[in-house]
Amino acid sequence: MGHKVHPYGFRIGIIKPWLAKWYADRDYATLLQEDMRIRELVARQLSNASVSQVEIERGINHVTVTVHTAKPGIVIGKGGANVEALRTNVGKLTNKKVKLEIKEILQPELDGMLLAQNVAGQLERRIAFRKAIKQSIQRTIKAGAKGVKIQVSGRLGGSEMSRTEWDKEGRVPLGTLRADISYGVVHAHTTYGRIGVKAWVYRGEQLGERPGSARTEPRAPRRAAVGTRTRPAGTRPAPAPSRAPAPATASTEETAPQRGAEAERLKAPARAKAPAAAPERKKATPAPEVQTPASADASASDEPSAKES
Repeated sequence: MGHKVHPYGFRIGIIKPWLAKWYADRDYATLLQEDMRIRELVARQLSNASVSQVEIERGINHVTVTVHTAKPGIVIGKGGANVEALRTNVGKLTNKKVKLEIKEILQPELDGMLLAQNVAGQLERRIAFRKAIKQSIQRTIKAGAKGVKIQVSGRLGGSEMSRTEWDKEGRVPLGTLRADISYGVVHAHTTYGRIGVKAWVYRGEQLGERPGSARTEPRAPRRAAVGTRTRPAGTRPAPAPSRAPAPATASTEETAPQRGAEAERLKAPARAKAPAAAPERKKATPAPEVQTPASADASASDEPSAKES
């Protein structure tokens, strides 16, 4: 718990390249000390040229020193005088042929080392540390960074008790290996002591195949969403096959009576399930009497007999 890992060394071989490209068996310690002296010389001689990092590559009988700077004009000098002086001084530290290369940093605001140098320079000029941190963060975010964090530690503002202050905007995923994080540490030498400045700049994810050649673009989805189909760009969807009407046959032809009978057959089970209502009983009414001619004569013959009696 609490162990800190250098963001650049944590990603070497994954998304970051080596800053020293050479191999040695017996003379490893000697060449390592030589590299350290070369880096110190470049930092001292180009202190005002905004140098971010120095790469050293060794061959059989030559040494290639690559300087990454935001001010190549200062490094080259008038007519290349500064470059020649630097090459001569580096040649004194080694017995091999020296080749010097200058590479320009196109966006200095997104470089952690240059950002820390800027804040340290403001602290040396006695600018309030909170103001320097706020302005540097705003410029970095405006330049396109996805996250930035700046931390200062020491006798801030000339106080007797040293402390640590920091400010952050966006996200800085230090544990994500594919995250391109630029990191820098610079010491500000003030009249009341030394103040350390650290800067982290998150520039997006690197998705390249080899270290140092990655892209800072969002990752494409691995598979399409459920229920959707994808097709290659620039292609047109295949036309849907036309459906011709099926020819009428004797088995499919139906007449109106047949359809009616089929509908009645489907309704029959539903009717069977429903309980039949009991028929209402009605009182029988006597049928009216109808006189026939024979009955009329019989009644007429009976009337006189009744009168006689």
